[in-house]
Amino acid sequence: MSSEGNAVAAPDLEQLKTKVEALAEKVVSLKSSGADKDVIGATVKELVDSKREYANANGGIGVDGKKWEEPMSKSERKKKEKEEKKKKMEAEAAAAAGGATNEVSAENAAKKAAKKAEAKAKKAALKAAAAAGGGGGGGKAPAAAAPAAAKAAAKKTSAAKIPPTTSLSTSKLPPHNLAINPNHSLNDRPLVALTVAVLTGAIVELNLVSDHTRPNSALGLPSGGEVVGDLAMARYIARTWSSSQSNMGQLILGADDASSQSAIDQFVDYALIMSKKDEASRIKGIAMTLNRILVNQTFVASATSITLADIALYAGLGFPSQHAAKVALNKALSGGNNNGILRWLNVLTSHPAIRQATQLAVGITGNDEAVFDEDEYTKLEPLVAGMNALEGATPGQVVTRFPPEPSGYLHVGHAKACLLNDYYARRYRGRLILRFDDTNPSKEKEEYQASIIEDLAKLGVKPDVVTFTSDYFPTIRGYAERLIEAGNAFMDDTPQEQMQQERMDRVESVHRNQTVKETMDKFKLMCSGKAEGAKWCLRAKIDMSSVNGTMRDPVLFRQNAATAHHRSGTMYKAYPTYDLACPIVDSLEGVTHALRTTEYNDRDEQYRWIQKTLDLRPTRIHSFARMNFMYTVLSKRKLTWFVENGYVTGWDDARFPTVRGVVRRGIDIGSLRNFMCSQGASRRVVNMEWNKFWAENKQEIDKRAKRFMAIDKENHVKLTVTNGPDVETRSFASADCHPKDPSIGKRIVRLAKEVLLEAVDADGIVEGEEIVLMRWGKI
Repeated sequence: MSSEGNAVAAPDLEQLKTKVEALAEKVVSLKSSGADKDVIGATVKELVDSKREYANANGGIGVDGKKWEEPMSKSERKKKEKEEKKKKMEAEAAAAAGGATNEVSAENAAKKAAKKAEAKAKKAALKAAAAAGGGGGGGKAPAAAAPAAAKAAAKKTSAAKIPPTTSLSTSKLPPHNLAINPNHSLNDRPLVALTVAVLTGAIVELNLVSDHTRPNSALGLPSGGEVVGDLAMARYIARTWSSSQSNMGQLILGADDASSQSAIDQFVDYALIMSKKDEASRIKGIAMTLNRILVNQTFVASATSITLADIALYAGLGFPSQHAAKVALNKALSGGNNNGILRWLNVLTSHPAIRQATQLAVGITGNDEAVFDEDEYTKLEPLVAGMNALEGATPGQVVTRFPPEPSGYLHVGHAKACLLNDYYARRYRGRLILRFDDTNPSKEKEEYQASIIEDLAKLGVKPDVVTFTSDYFPTIRGYAERLIEAGNAFMDDTPQEQMQQERMDRVESVHRNQTVKETMDKFKLMCSGKAEGAKWCLRAKIDMSSVNGTMRDPVLFRQNAATAHHRSGTMYKAYPTYDLACPIVDSLEGVTHALRTTEYNDRDEQYRWIQKTLDLRPTRIHSFARMNFMYTVLSKRKLTWFVENGYVTGWDDARFPTVRGVVRRGIDIGSLRNFMCSQGASRRVVNMEWNKFWAENKQEIDKRAKRFMAIDKENHVKLTVTNGPDVETRSFASADCHPKDPSIGKRIVRLAKEVLLEAVDADGIVEGEEIVLMRWGKI
């Protein structure tokens, strides 16, 4: 079980990945144990061969998710770096000689061509004038004729020679990357574009990049170019990401109504004009205009919804969504009859899209967060050391989920996932959903379900609501039928091994182009539970040529009539895969941030495809690295083997990395939470040592642990204190339970003439030496 449930993956790829991980652990083990170099070398070679095999089977993508490159020796790497450095120096020298950029080079060439053309034209004009003056005509050409002709010729030649240039042709910004300069003031950041992106749902597909070298914000295009400027990006996003379900992008621009579009354009132009005036004139002018318009309507250019006109005018007023800016603007509008604009400002300032856009623009500098209300700011706790601000999160609107599969006990890896989800939900005063991903009845038991709830209670995690994916089975089936009706899915009876090989070879199934009726008939047959339907499964029709293996027509539904579900019994005969169920239920339950481990990065594209194809509300994905411990087995299958074969006392064995195991061993829950949060939600995968984990636990327990003394029963010596109290006297002394924290309390120490010491401590004592007995004094 992982923090994200059990996703369906290609068996061979998974097997190769497991082999690579096992060999990597073996190499580490051999090196740490000082094994023979030949043995280490052979194991390393086997590891490299396995990685190469995985990459070949996965379209050239390695286990780490990056493009596979053959390993090089130190000398080869050094030689390559030297060659790259040489090429870079040559390129810089060429740029210095011919211009810093391609545009400069083109401009210089155009100037040279224009000068040559002008000189040539002048020469031709002079010849023509001389011929006209001295040859049979007898007349002279006007003095201005030659220069005028030269200029016209030069202009014509120049126009023909200079190639058209545009910022779109030289951009290196990747598609859907929105670059923002963090050094710019908040009002100079693309707040309008970000708001439109939130409204249309495009924001979950955009990658916000902090780039201090860019003079203007820009959005990378799939064509390889870019759109520059806040309003230009806003229009592009509205036109491109207009959902067929909500149609929000078209509404923002005025739909298909020419008069509405013109009205919006008019107010956008007006906002641009007013933005060039000083602050007082700008506020006064916009207020006068809007007060007349907003007498009987909520928005500027539409009676029912926010448009680009509202957002542009709001930006023209300084985008006053944060508390300080809002107070200052309200103060400026306090005099006179400004009821219309004040009402409009309150509507926009509290709009979720405006707030999320502000949070994104503020957060581009790092962990800075927007302050919308003074009281909210005081309630929002500072980030725990190691944690980052949740991108696009606004207080009161965050919904996270922890979706374990009830097929085993939680281990420390799951603990990180649930604690991160709980931390963000609590910090932003949102909601945490505990959803049991019960889509595979063959593995699930009520015992595991109950244990997960108990373990979460041990961790101090209290979900706001508990749900089950099985409650959505009828709804998910309905969405599967929608995919079929739209021609985006097909039924396949290809054997598993052959299907796996075809996906690796990027070969389409013979059933891929079956009719909608055939697909629907086979789907209903599979769901009926009949034996002849067992060989069929539903597959998405995406892209078999994709470099991303998860996009090569993944399985979405399969039959499992033999096993009764632990909740629904035999009501259902076919079940959705995790890949289909998760994006659907995330959207339906209102999840705003889906926290997933980096092992699911390849599946993110598939996740977005399902939500987009089914016109579902998009969910923002936030990836974080899974928790790995050295020399520790976290595989649920392997841990089950230890339990079933009696090598451990149970899932709560103190040697087990389960939550129950570490709690039984003595982990402090507060320490566990602090340790997991200190690792943060970073994407960098690290292998942790247990020593660090237990050392931090010891430090936390040490702060409040009461001190008591004990002596080894077998190895001790008796010390006689000549002037100590007799046994009959029953003398006692009071001592602090904790030497550094008297508030913990006091304890009683008995004093006597005969004292027991550890034999090891007594061995170092010599006659006549002064020693100190703790809590007693010097003797």
